[in-house]
Amino acid sequence: MAMTAMDIYKNLPKTNCKDCGFPTCLAFAMQVAAKQKALIDCPHLSDEAKDAFSDSSTPPMKLVHIGPEGDSGFEIGQETVMFRHEEKFHNHPVLAVKIAVALSDDEAKARSEGINKAVFTRVGEEIAVGMAAVEIEGLSADAAAARAKSLCETSRVPLVLMGCDPVTMGAAVGAVADKKPLIYRATPDNSEAMIKVAAENKCPLAAGAESLEKLADITQAAKGGGVEDLVLVFDGHQTARAVRDITSARRAALKKNFRPLGFPAMVDVACDDPATETVLATAFVAKYAGIIVINGLDGSELIPILTAVQNIYTDPQVPNTVEAKLCEVGDVNEDSPLLFTTNFALTYFSVEGEVERSKVPCYISVVDTEGLGVLNAYAGDKISAEMVVKTLEAQGAAEKVKHRRLVIPGLLPTFRAEIEDTSVWKEVIIGPENATGIPKFLAETWK
Repeated sequence: MAMTAMDIYKNLPKTNCKDCGFPTCLAFAMQVAAKQKALIDCPHLSDEAKDAFSDSSTPPMKLVHIGPEGDSGFEIGQETVMFRHEEKFHNHPVLAVKIAVALSDDEAKARSEGINKAVFTRVGEEIAVGMAAVEIEGLSADAAAARAKSLCETSRVPLVLMGCDPVTMGAAVGAVADKKPLIYRATPDNSEAMIKVAAENKCPLAAGAESLEKLADITQAAKGGGVEDLVLVFDGHQTARAVRDITSARRAALKKNFRPLGFPAMVDVACDDPATETVLATAFVAKYAGIIVINGLDGSELIPILTAVQNIYTDPQVPNTVEAKLCEVGDVNEDSPLLFTTNFALTYFSVEGEVERSKVPCYISVVDTEGLGVLNAYAGDKISAEMVVKTLEAQGAAEKVKHRRLVIPGLLPTFRAEIEDTSVWKEVIIGPENATGIPKFLAETWK
């Protein structure tokens, strides 16, 4: 029987400490009853309460850890909503790049090194390939074990070992069991043996079947066999069916509390066409895949997919901001240009990136606009000439430069007169409307 909010409330400390993020214990209890939070999210929950609700306190979608403990591993699952606007998505999808079985040992190592280097910075945040998908199907047990061990020793990311032969998989997993690779995959034909491999090595297991009913049978058998960390596999090349089945599984878990399907999803969209891979991978980023397997390793393919992950898995209720302060870009001095922009992260990093590209060291004053860009801040009355002047004073900008010239965004030309009349900045220069115009502006206009 499902717990009611009052059942849950009776087992809470009732201190209204707010450490769970809610104003009262009753409010938190209502969220747990609605399957939006886990009972264990209460940091002061007693052991007796945990035991009383051991099953119900677990979120309907299990949190699955893949890889070794620490920074080199990652977690997927434990999602609580169908749609991002209801709350947020918690654990972002991970991109896995294939290392084909046909590659020689040297080629496989070179590809692994390429995966290690597939790290990019966007709006101040690191985005990267998160797994290496190592094919072992067709290799002998010894060869599979040797390849898995060799790649694992130098990989910065966890491995997913891809093969359907339990004997070969057992050898490969046994060679790197301490690194907790994901075993791909159990099917109705091999599930008993694959479950045994996963249980003996205490590794997560990916399972797939032609129907959700058969998939649920495998996950229940796996749980009975001692495997708790599971990933549901869907055929990414049958896009419409995969989206339907992943959505159905997620809805069954979150809305109906059907735990045999309460696990994160995985798709393989690897193909020879980078454009097709990019489109398919991005579609599954939006439609609930926790792991997406591709072939491509070129930045032109990876960055669009990783950018989609970064955008969708931000918290829509929290502004994406940077600290409002006076920033130094390059080797600045008292003659360096002074610009200002807003504290919306995308706006700031766009400006910073173009300043770096210009090779002209600059000061950038970041004005607190509650995470809004220039035009939105102006329209929402979150920025004004007076606010800019006060920000520059608080940041001590006048003490950093000997000139009294300030570059303002080209979208705010009306600020010019007021800033000149009310501050020490007696020459206000209207800069470009778009950040991409900054290098040319600094080269031609700033003197």
